[in-house]
Amino acid sequence: MTSAIPDRPDAGSAVLGRDIVFDDALRQAIETNLLAFDVIPSTDTTLKRAAVTVCIVANEGGMASVLLTFRPPSLNRHASQYALPGGRLDDGETDVDAALRELREELNLSPGPDSLLGRLDTFQTDSGYCITPFVSWVEDATLLKPSPDEVAQVFPIPFSELLSPDIPHIAADPVSGDLVFSAPLRTVGHHVFAPTAAILYQFREVAILGRSTRVAGAGQPDFARR
Repeated sequence: MTSAIPDRPDAGSAVLGRDIVFDDALRQAIETNLLAFDVIPSTDTTLKRAAVTVCIVANEGGMASVLLTFRPPSLNRHASQYALPGGRLDDGETDVDAALRELREELNLSPGPDSLLGRLDTFQTDSGYCITPFVSWVEDATLLKPSPDEVAQVFPIPFSELLSPDIPHIAADPVSGDLVFSAPLRTVGHHVFAPTAAILYQFREVAILGRSTRVAGAGQPDFARR
């Protein structure tokens, strides 16, 4: 696989963290990397199934970003947590259908199946879900309108933040003492935790940097179970 960062001398270069333009060349590089990636699906049929989308858009400066949502405190599950657009599969629904439906219901975005560039490994959560992450390219995000019932706020996270050498951050959970995987993101002002952080990290590694990095077993905080 190849890097989506033009003229990147090596993986440890100071070029990591720089802004990346949202353009056709980037889309092609990301799609190529995802097609070359050997996805590992979950074989645990006892888990509830969910799908999310790593949604690539241009921010106000025309730089490549992904959409991160903050869930309202009124929700019954995972309230007041950062998340990727997505949710549980309805009866008879495929992973792809659920990802696209949730993107439409949460953010009013309907990019269509041809916007899907690929997918990442399924991720098993401590709350009993098996999440299938898809990667979508949204050429026009002007119709973005968060549903107040499901989304309190939307944050476009620039690729430059995802490429920070401070990601991943692994530290002991203050409640359980277990090691927890997180990503410090300047746009939201603090850390985002696994499973969301783990999916974003694998997106960075696979889709942007062209590395076959796995994140299964990334530690999740105690509050992610709620």
